[in-house]
Amino acid sequence: MPNLKLFVDEAQYPAVQAPLAAQLPDLRALLCAGFGVDEAACQLAVIPVLALADQPAINAELHLLPKPDRTRAVIETMAARLRDRIAAATGLPVAVRIATLDAATYVALK
Repeated sequence: MPNLKLFVDEAQYPAVQAPLAAQLPDLRALLCAGFGVDEAACQLAVIPVLALADQPAINAELHLLPKPDRTRAVIETMAARLRDRIAAATGLPVAVRIATLDAATYVALK
């Protein structure tokens, strides 16, 4: 259940909205392949935010449930791939944070 939120500095948002929208299907495909999930398991969102000027213009936050094959190395590789693809699409600095959720307490209703 990769849940990816891209928080974009609202000052930069108008210039990158279209490139990010175009990139979303590829980002979902990357997540599906990298974490072995179906498209229906992914949730992606782009959210304009009021941000400080000294922060990266895009902050990508990914939450996912742990699995034995989702090692730290696999997660770090995915973080680098996400950062590189988002930066290439927008030309902006990107920070990526990935957290695994507690499967015992995680609840999702769809």
